[in-house]
Amino acid sequence: MLSGLDIEQREWGFNMPDNQFHTVRGYQLLEINKNKLTPAMEDYLEMIYRYSRQEGYIRINDLARLLNVRAASASRMVQRLGELGLLIYKKYGIIMLSDYGKKIGEYLLERHNIIEDFLRILSCDDDLLKQTELIEHNMNSSTVYKIETLTSFFRENEEILKSFHLYQKKLLASGQYGV
Repeated sequence: MLSGLDIEQREWGFNMPDNQFHTVRGYQLLEINKNKLTPAMEDYLEMIYRYSRQEGYIRINDLARLLNVRAASASRMVQRLGELGLLIYKKYGIIMLSDYGKKIGEYLLERHNIIEDFLRILSCDDDLLKQTELIEHNMNSSTVYKIETLTSFFRENEEILKSFHLYQKKLLASGQYGV
């Protein structure tokens, strides 16, 4: 006798073992468990890297202000990141990235910039920062670099980019575009 899952798999033409499919949250948890970094940790590392490129360090109060969180919350997260060996927390609230923390921070900022640039090319200017933040934590590095390749392709082929934007406008004007 076939189970409901067997029938669905036959009807839809796929046969995926039960343990390979997950909800979005399930995929997020798999990534977190693999990397041990939550989206919040990534946001902190990205901001610390972004700011410390200029000064070589950041103070806990500045970090809290830049991320719009309380200093106590920032201190707890900094301690967690320190336990992972990603940064060094010194007296008087000075935070410096370890070499490993710098590498991850650099990647996180690069990922942010790639996604933001891609969204600009798509003319997604409304809430650009918010959209970028929501998307960036849900992509693996392979997808990020494919987006970077596509963005570079559009930048190097301006006529194709112009054609794409004209096509967007045509769909918008016709009402076929749900924006």
